[in-house]
Amino acid sequence: MDAYLFDWLNLLLRWAHVVTAIAWIGSSFYFVMLDNSLSRPESDELRSKGVDGEMWAVHGGGFYHSNKYMVAPRWRSLPENLHWSYWESYSTWLTGMALFTVMYLFNAGSFLIDKTVFDWSPAAAIVASLAFLVVCWLVYDAICRLFGEREHGDIIVGVAVLVLVVAASWLACQLFAGRAAFLLVGAMLATTMSANVFFWIIPGQRKVIAQLRAGQSPDPVHGRRGKQRSVHNTYFTLPVIVAMLSNHYGWLYSGEHNWLVLVLLMLAGALIRHSFVARHKAHVQGRRAPWEHAVVGTAVLLALVVWLAPPPPSAEAKAAAAAAAVAPASYAEVRAVVDQRCAVCHNAAVQQKNVALHTPELLKQHAQAVYQQTVVLKQMPLNNSTQITDAERALIRRWFESGAAVP
Repeated sequence: MDAYLFDWLNLLLRWAHVVTAIAWIGSSFYFVMLDNSLSRPESDELRSKGVDGEMWAVHGGGFYHSNKYMVAPRWRSLPENLHWSYWESYSTWLTGMALFTVMYLFNAGSFLIDKTVFDWSPAAAIVASLAFLVVCWLVYDAICRLFGEREHGDIIVGVAVLVLVVAASWLACQLFAGRAAFLLVGAMLATTMSANVFFWIIPGQRKVIAQLRAGQSPDPVHGRRGKQRSVHNTYFTLPVIVAMLSNHYGWLYSGEHNWLVLVLLMLAGALIRHSFVARHKAHVQGRRAPWEHAVVGTAVLLALVVWLAPPPPSAEAKAAAAAAAVAPASYAEVRAVVDQRCAVCHNAAVQQKNVALHTPELLKQHAQAVYQQTVVLKQMPLNNSTQITDAERALIRRWFESGAAVP
């Protein structure tokens, strides 16, 4: 595909994915907040109508009164025009899968594979990445089916799912390039969330509505299952978001224990999310907001900051860096680095991201992008496939900061 059109496709798919994800997560957060903020109706009129919970809210200069019926209204038949919250979920997954296909599956040799991690063919890496999404859902669903209805089932399921996520994170980081592994684990959880909606939440709601309209008492198992999967989804949201964002930061996924970094990031997200869920319940019950979980999640993040901090340079390294800092960086030196480390993907024939660097004019034109991607973010070369060194990154930095001169 033409590089220019490919970039447009990438942008539009990413934009659509972000928009639909905002709609889905926003809807999920709102309904979780609503469920946890309901109080018993105060008026006899509401109770006689079958209202099980109510919430008063103020927003935008007006007041809102939300009522929840656990079964159906007693004062009227079930309306035909019901709002369903599922297209947000499906659209998020479809746009995300399309973006994953365009970015990673079509470029598996560059994006999925790091030969220093695991050397295999692009076809095998593609099959394995798709298998991750399917197998995770099947294992998770089996856990919920086997243990979800048992005594202390929520705790058992929670521990089992945690073990599943840790194992999947470790395995992904042993098979795929670090950046792809982080994204793949996020996509794995996001697929599980959408599958919960598609296979359990919406079908259960449809069965309950059909039974109510037929004058039958609905089977309570559908409500319990739907509630369980919905709660799981809300705890998955922040781990999924941080997994998706973290793959853009090379210093997170390039280390030896990158799988543990990913697990701790997602654990911090889940703990922080739990604090918000518990806060809504505490507010209704008149208790203080239990922020302890958010404090622990923040502490995990601070521990990561300390753990991943680069070690202080030795005296010899400082002296070498000081000498290099004052030494001028010539175009010829930078040209040699670019030809060896960058030109394989940015030349007259191949122009990844619509960037070519094979002439002095083009290198000058893209100097800032080269500096940002190679020196500041250290995301290029992708997966460091051409083994650029820190000294060569420093050379590019000195060349750029001194004016990026070319012949």
